[in-house]
Parts: sequence; structure tokens; C-alpha cells
Amino acid sequence: MEPNSQRPKVRPPAAAGLFYASDPDRLRASVAELIGAVEASAGVASKALIAPHAGYVYSGSVAAEAFARLRVGAHAIKRVVLIGPAHFVPVRGIAAPTVDAFATPLGRIPVDRQALAAIADLVVEADAPHAPEHSLEVELPFLQALLPSFALVPLVIGDASAQEVAEVLRRLWGGPETAIVVSSDLSHYHDYDTARRLDAATAAAIERGEWQGLGPREACGFLAVAGLIVETNRRGLAPRRLALRNSGDTAGGRERVVGYGAWTVEEMAAH
Repeated sequence: MEPNSQRPKVRPPAAAGLFYASDPDRLRASVAELIGAVEASAGVASKALIAPHAGYVYSGSVAAEAFARLRVGAHAIKRVVLIGPAHFVPVRGIAAPTVDAFATPLGRIPVDRQALAAIADLVVEADAPHAPEHSLEVELPFLQALLPSFALVPLVIGDASAQEVAEVLRRLWGGPETAIVVSSDLSHYHDYDTARRLDAATAAAIERGEWQGLGPREACGFLAVAGLIVETNRRGLAPRRLALRNSGDTAGGRERVVGYGAWTVEEMAAH
């Protein structure tokens, strides 16, 4: 047998067949349908997005509202910084994988090792938190469908601060070649009306740049969202809401729902 070092290390999909279709043709068709249902936006490219990460039947339409904003400028994007919460394996800080690529049924995406080297002092290297994690994976087919070619900077957040996340984003912000995707759902398992009230308050706080009040009750990816807001505040930018719904609006009952929101951050072109 050839030694492992000769082969690229690949993180295989963990959520295929659970959160989205495992068959490539079905997956491609479902993503195309979700994106196709979103009206074309005016000509400003998104720099950063906040998108949910539940099963596509629940949150896919909301996620599509965010990802459709990458249609403008898709050919310029060569790197995607994708950050989300670690749901399953505890992490001290922010975890970067050691693998060379992430795989979905739509193919492999190379990991940008150079970008990870630039933030090596801010992250820990650990594959265990990435292996079962869906918060990053479910965003990948949208990116694969929309972007002709890109490398991935996949980061899961455990016990970190919003400022630490913001520093990672500051270093990797880049220009039109870099897009940032923050993965988070909103409130969990309240009744429909309570969820609507909580999520509306969370959305308003995000749009006002008030990150300090965000916690696990408001969003599972609150640290990723807060880190993005710290950095957008510093840059004089603000997230703009695209959609705010919950599973009671999409595919579930209304007794215990999960909230989903989509936001875009746009930079005005330099003059």
C-alpha cells in the first residue's frame, strides 16, 4: 500500500442523505430549484453572508436567499471563508482541519492551506470537530453550484470570543476574490409565536450591530455572527436582512420550531 502522505486527505460528507440529497443529480437539481426561486438582485456583490444550516426541506429556501447574492461576482470569488458552530465535538477556540479537501456528492473542494497558515496563531488544528459537523457542510453544495472554482477556509467555533473570530475575519477579509459565509440557525424549539418574537429581536440586533446581546438562546452560531458584526462595525458596514422565517413556515409543525435568517453584507465599490 502507498503511504497516506501520498494521497490527499479528504473530509467526507457526514450529512449527505440526511440534511440534503446524497445523489449528485438530485442534489444539483434541488439546489438549482432553491436558487432559481430567488429573484435576481441588483448589481452589488455580497462580501459576507449569514445563512442557516438545517435540512434543505426546512431552511434551504432561506439559505438560497443568501447564496443567490453570490451570483453577482461569482467568477471573481476564489476563496470562501466558511465559519460555523461546533455542535458535536467540544473545541477550545477555533478549529481548522488538517485535511486537503472537503467532499460532497458534487465533488471535492480544496482547502486553502495558505490562508490557514496566515491565521495559524489564532486557530487550533483538529479534524475531530469537523468530521460529524453539518454546520459547514450543508452550505457547500450551494457554493459548488454557484462558484466556478474556489478554495475553502473551513473553521468551526467552540469556546472562543467574538473578538477572536473578528480577528480571523480581519486577516482573511481580502478583496473581491474572498467571500465570507457565516453559518447559523436562530432560536431553537420554541412555539411558533415565541420564535417569531425572539428571532425578530435577534434580527434587529444583528442589523444594528449589537453583537454583545447574542448568545446560544438567540442563535447556535452566535459567536460566528458576533465575530462578523465586530468586524463589520469596524469597517462601517452593516448586515442587511434578506429573509426571516422558521420551520413552521417551511416544512414543520408549529409547536417546536427552529428559526432561520439570511443576511448580506455589501461593500460599496472603491472609487
